[in-house]
Amino acid sequence: MRRVILASMAAAAMAMALPLTALAQNVEVAGVKYEPTAEVGGAKLQLNGAGIRYKAFFKVYTAGLYLAAKATSPEAVLGATGAKRLHIQMLREIDGNELGKLFTKGMEDNSTREEFSKAINGVLRVAEIFSSKKRMSTGEHFSVDWVPGTGTVVYVNGKVQGEPIKEAEFYNVLLKIWLGKSPADEQLKDALLGIKRERSGRG
Repeated sequence: MRRVILASMAAAAMAMALPLTALAQNVEVAGVKYEPTAEVGGAKLQLNGAGIRYKAFFKVYTAGLYLAAKATSPEAVLGATGAKRLHIQMLREIDGNELGKLFTKGMEDNSTREEFSKAINGVLRVAEIFSSKKRMSTGEHFSVDWVPGTGTVVYVNGKVQGEPIKEAEFYNVLLKIWLGKSPADEQLKDALLGIKRERSGRG
């Protein structure tokens, strides 16, 4: 009887371990590997989703979103109070000033006037970071982390870009570029939320 119980417990343990093994694997998007977990501000996050930003038929960059717990709607992501990370890796070269302008426009288009006003310091900082970079080349990357109690920390190629942006409103305004009502790419929005749909018409 004891052997039967032990065997059943072992089988159950093995069954429970299968999903964990699957989750422990890297996710590869357009040749870019995203780790299943990341640490931000001492908190362990999990990859919520990753995808590709297309412009017409061209792949511009990959993006991956890390959260403390799975979220499948913009409201759940924006409402989460813990640490977060958005990681982007370029798939083609783009002018840094243009990228900064695109991000600024994306934030303005997807937020209310009040939200944008409260986040303006961060909006200007991000535009300045990318315009001073001149260009983002293929293979270069940047991360934008939300660290509770610290603020938004921007990394370009692994290097911190100045002091944290303190305004709490800024991070959600930034995320709305990809998760807002007029996202940069609808399919990328779905991918970051872990929703799988077929891309139609754009390769």
